[in-house]
Amino acid sequence: VQLQASGGGLVQAGASLRLSCAASGRSFRGATLAWFRQVQGQEREFVATIRPGGSAIYADSVKGRFTISRDNAKNTIYLQMDSLKPEDTALYYCALDFSIILSSVRRPEQYSYWGRGTLVTVSS
Repeated sequence: VQLQASGGGLVQAGASLRLSCAASGRSFRGATLAWFRQVQGQEREFVATIRPGGSAIYADSVKGRFTISRDNAKNTIYLQMDSLKPEDTALYYCALDFSIILSSVRRPEQYSYWGRGTLVTVSS
């Protein structure tokens, strides 16, 4: 499975962005999909995940501002980011796994497939 993320950019605080991540090579209908982010010099941080049935889990830092969604027909994951803050600045990665268990969805090492990051920069 190959993942290609897009949609990052430079925005001001309070603005919105929508990230997309297109998967190819295999249908991800039965997969758990996720977004992580990473600031240089720091560990990769969980942002959000969406299970095959559509249930979503968010990091506390983005709850109420970000929305993860999936389009199984298009094999695409989305992350709608509203009310962006400077602390949201990071390289954002999409990830996918077909056999991850619920208790492990926040752990980046549990995901088998990763896209290249897309940079989000939020200015104050």
